[in-house]
Amino acid sequence: MTAILTRRSIHSLRGPAPSDQEFAYLLKGAAAAPDHGRLRPWRWILLRDADLEAVGACLAAEAEPEERALVEKKFMRAPLKAVLVFSPTAEHRVPEWEQLASASNVAYGLMLLLHARGFGSIWRTGRLCQSPGTRNLLGVRPDEQLLGSLDIGTPGVSVQPARRSLEDVTDRMRFLRT
Repeated sequence: MTAILTRRSIHSLRGPAPSDQEFAYLLKGAAAAPDHGRLRPWRWILLRDADLEAVGACLAAEAEPEERALVEKKFMRAPLKAVLVFSPTAEHRVPEWEQLASASNVAYGLMLLLHARGFGSIWRTGRLCQSPGTRNLLGVRPDEQLLGSLDIGTPGVSVQPARRSLEDVTDRMRFLRT
């Protein structure tokens, strides 16, 4: 409950970020998310350093000339960018929407685990998900979809986020009593 109520999207991130080995360890935990059929309809592409620069340059090349420098700079905001690729199993008894829910659960579980380890993260979508050049550069197949990415690192400001209060959501519940 503490991780859920204190996790926030962190905009200012710096190094260090989790190593590849630590990311893999946390991903093993996140992969315990519900996954009907154990299909693992997702994969992650980790971008650091020169890889971040290459993808940022690709996105900038597709932008309007006056936006290119800003697009490239924004892509470099974190020491690690973990790109989530939705890779559904076609014509399976588990429908695609359920596979997408599984991939989304893994991403949220990963965010909670990163937070619990002292790392910050923020979910990003936008240009990355729509870029034909990036799809090609990252090796995303036509049957796959870029869902977004997690910017990951150490929070740039060491402010302890206030614990969210639990909101009354009983209006979002319905009971069928026959």
